[in-house]
Amino acid sequence: MKFRPLHDRVAVEPMEQEEKSAGGVIIPDTAKEKPMQGKVVAVGDGAKGDDGKKVPLDVKEGDTVLYGKWAGTEISIEGQTVLVMRESDVMGVVA
Repeated sequence: MKFRPLHDRVAVEPMEQEEKSAGGVIIPDTAKEKPMQGKVVAVGDGAKGDDGKKVPLDVKEGDTVLYGKWAGTEISIEGQTVLVMRESDVMGVVA
């Protein structure tokens, strides 16, 4: 994918949820919730601080992150769907 977010934005590829619940019930597509976990595929250079210097991002490419249910803007690049969001929309990195 040839995409580089600007400033403090990150591009996240959403991870699909499981087709079955813990009890073994198959979940239809219409009842699935929007994924809230994904893999970072691209990051920006960082935002400028009050002093004019760039502040590097805490997340990096390859990190698995958790984000808010309605965070980011969904775009499609070369047939791949990604969410572009600010780093502040990311709640944490899954270890």
